[in-house]
Amino acid sequence: MKKILLILLLPILTFAQKEVVIHIKTDNYPSETRWVLYDSVYQGDTIDYVEYGHYTQPNFMHRDTLYIDSIENISFVIYDSYGDGITNGEYYVTICGDTIVDYPVSTFNSGLIHNRAVPQCLPNPPPPLGPCIPTMININLDQFTDETSWEITDTMGNVLISGGPYPNVPDYQPQYIPTCLPTGVLRFTIFDTYGDGLAGSQWGGNDGSYYVMQCGDTLVFGTTPNFGTDSTHVFVSDTCTPPPPVPGCMDNNYIEFNPAATVSDSSCATLKIYGCTDSTMFNYDSTANTMDYIDSCDYTLILHDLAGNGWVGSRLEIYQDDTSQFVMTSGFDQTYTLQLKAPKLVRAKFFISQQASGTALECGFTLVNPMGDTVISVKPPFMQPFFVYGGVTYCGNECIEIVEGCMDNMAFNYDSTANTPLPCYYIPGCMSPAYLEYHIDTSNGVYTDFNIQDSCNTLAVFGCTDTASFNYDSTANVDNGGCLPVIMGCMESLALNYNPLANTPDTCIPYIYGCTDPIMFNYDSLANTDDGSCEPFVYGCMDSTMFNFNPLANADDTCVPYIYGCTDPSMYNYEASANTEDFSCVPFIYGCTDSLAINYNPDANTDNGSCIEVVVGCMDQDAWNYEELANVPDTCLFAAECITGPGEPYWLNDPCYAWVIDVDEYCCTNDWDSICQLTYDYCEGTWVGPIPKRISKLIMITDILGRPANMNTNQLLFFIYEDGTVEKKLLKK
Repeated sequence: MKKILLILLLPILTFAQKEVVIHIKTDNYPSETRWVLYDSVYQGDTIDYVEYGHYTQPNFMHRDTLYIDSIENISFVIYDSYGDGITNGEYYVTICGDTIVDYPVSTFNSGLIHNRAVPQCLPNPPPPLGPCIPTMININLDQFTDETSWEITDTMGNVLISGGPYPNVPDYQPQYIPTCLPTGVLRFTIFDTYGDGLAGSQWGGNDGSYYVMQCGDTLVFGTTPNFGTDSTHVFVSDTCTPPPPVPGCMDNNYIEFNPAATVSDSSCATLKIYGCTDSTMFNYDSTANTMDYIDSCDYTLILHDLAGNGWVGSRLEIYQDDTSQFVMTSGFDQTYTLQLKAPKLVRAKFFISQQASGTALECGFTLVNPMGDTVISVKPPFMQPFFVYGGVTYCGNECIEIVEGCMDNMAFNYDSTANTPLPCYYIPGCMSPAYLEYHIDTSNGVYTDFNIQDSCNTLAVFGCTDTASFNYDSTANVDNGGCLPVIMGCMESLALNYNPLANTPDTCIPYIYGCTDPIMFNYDSLANTDDGSCEPFVYGCMDSTMFNFNPLANADDTCVPYIYGCTDPSMYNYEASANTEDFSCVPFIYGCTDSLAINYNPDANTDNGSCIEVVVGCMDQDAWNYEELANVPDTCLFAAECITGPGEPYWLNDPCYAWVIDVDEYCCTNDWDSICQLTYDYCEGTWVGPIPKRISKLIMITDILGRPANMNTNQLLFFIYEDGTVEKKLLKK
C-alpha cells in the first residue's frame, strides 16, 4: 500500500518542483572544485552546495541533481582552491532541461559568479490555447554578425522559423523577430560558424545574448555568450492566456481612439483636428480638438558608474517601437544624445556581460528631456539586470506663448520677441536722418512720438571718418562704416607682383621669363616666371665620333670609342669587345684542319675531330703487297703467271723478279736462264751491266691493223720475233 502511495505522490512532487542539474566535468585535480547555489542573489539563502573534496574522480562528468520550489532567480558560484579554474574541464547548469549556465572553457581562476533567472518549467504541455502563441525572439548580436543563425523546431525536427546569418547588420544591432508559435514542446537552437558563440569580449568587443519571450515571460535565457558552435534550449510554448476582448475605437485618427481596444465597436465619431488647444497661447486654434505635439527631440542619456571602473562590457538598450539605440562604454560617467519620438513610451533594458556579473550593481543611468525633466532615473546601486524600465517621452507641444511688446523696430521700446503688439514709444529729438542730431537728444523720460525741430542743426555728411583709412573723408561728420584699409601693392596689371586689391602704389617687379626650376639643365636664376622651357639634365656622350654618342645629351658623360669587329656571337670570328659590326663575320666551317690528314679540308676553320691519318699502301686486295689500312694508293705488286721454278716463293715476292719478266718475257715463258739472272742482278744492283740482249729472229712486220708492212718511215710498225717478242717502232726519215 505504501509503494502505491509513493507512486501516486511522485508525479505531484515533480509538478510542484523544478529539477536543477549541476554538470561538472572535473580536471586532473577534482578535489579543488566546490560550488554554491544561492536563492536570488549572490550570498543569499543557500539552496545547495558541495565542499572541496566532494569530487574525487578526475576528468569525469559529475551530475548533482536537486529540486527547487517557486524561486525566480538563482546565483550559481563555482570555486577552485588552487586558482587555475577547471583546466580542460567544463560546467553548466540546467533547469527542467533548459541550460541557463554554459561554461565550456573553465579558466576562471579562483571563482566565478553566474546570476540567472529561473525559467518556467512544466512537466507536461498544457491544453492548447489556440492555433499559435504570440512570440518575440530577441537576438542581441556581437561584432561578428555574419556568424550567427538560429532556428526553432518541434519534437519531430520540423523547422518552424529560422533566421540569420546577418552579414549586412551593424555590429551589436539587436534583432527583434515577432512570430506566432504552436503550443507544445519546442526547441530553440542558436548556431555560430566560428565556434565561439556570441563571446565578442574575447576579441576586444562586447558579448551578445538571446531570448525567446511569450506574453512577458522569458522562456529562453541566452546569457552565456560562449556556447561554442551551437546551443539548444527546450521550452514549452503555452504561457499565453488570451486576454478578454476590449471593445472600442481602434482608429488613431479619431478622438475616441482607445489604444487598449482589441475589437472595433464603431465608436469612432470625431476626427482629430490637430492644433494648439490652449486658449492662453498665441496660436490657440479654437477649431482644434487635439493638441499638436512635437514628435521628436534630443534626449540626454547620462551613464553612471559608482565604482569608477566602467561598465566592463555591459550594455544598456534604449528602445521605442522595437527600434533600439545602444550605448556601450568601458569608461567612467558618460553623456550621450539620443533622438527619441514623442509622446511615446520609451523602454530601457540593462544587459550584463559575463565579466561584469560581479559589478553590475555599480551601474545606473538617467534619461532627461530637453526641458530638463527626468523621464527615467536609476541611480546605482539599484540597477537590476534584464529588468525593463519605462517612461513616456515629452518634447513639448506646438503652442506658442503670448509675448506682448512693441513690434516697431524704430521705436525706443522695440521687442524682437513680441508677437502681440503693445504701445511703442520713441525718443524725443531730431527726427530727420539728414541731420547730424538725428535721434541723439535724449532725456530721462519716455514720451509719445513728437519732434523738436529746432534740434536739427547740422546736416549729416556720411563718409569714412578714420584718418588712417584709404578713403578718409575730411568733410564727413558721420561714419558710414565703409572705411577701407590702406593696401600697399603694385597697381600695374602687367607686373609680376600686381595686386588687384591694392589701392596705394608700391614697387612693381617686371616679369622675367625663363626656367625657374633649379634642378633643371637650363635653370635661370634671374627668372621669376616660368615659361615652360625647362629641360631636364640628359647625361650622355656628346662626342659625335664616339660609339655611344647621344644627340639628345646636354650633360657630358663617359664616351666609348668604336671597336669594329664581328658582333654576331654565333659566328666563328665573334669579337666580344667589338661594339660596331664590320661585316667580317665568318660562319663556323667544321671539318679536318690537319693538312697531313687524308680528309684535310682547306676550307674548314673549326676542327671537328674527324681527321684521318694518311696510310700509303697498295689498296688492291689481289696484289701481293695489299695494305688493309691504306687510304692512299701505292704501287701494287702482283705474282706473275710464269713457269714455276725452285725459287718460286722468293721470286713471287721480289720486285726485281717482276721487273725482269716485264722487260724480258722470255724469262716468264721459259726456264730461267743466264740472261734472266743477269737482268735480275742488274735490277738488284749486283750487276752493273750491260744487260745482255736476247737475240731472236724477226719473222714479220705489221702495221697497226696487223697487215704485213715494209719498213716505211713515219708509220707505227710492229716487229714480231720468233721468240714471240713484239716491238713497236716508229721509223723516221
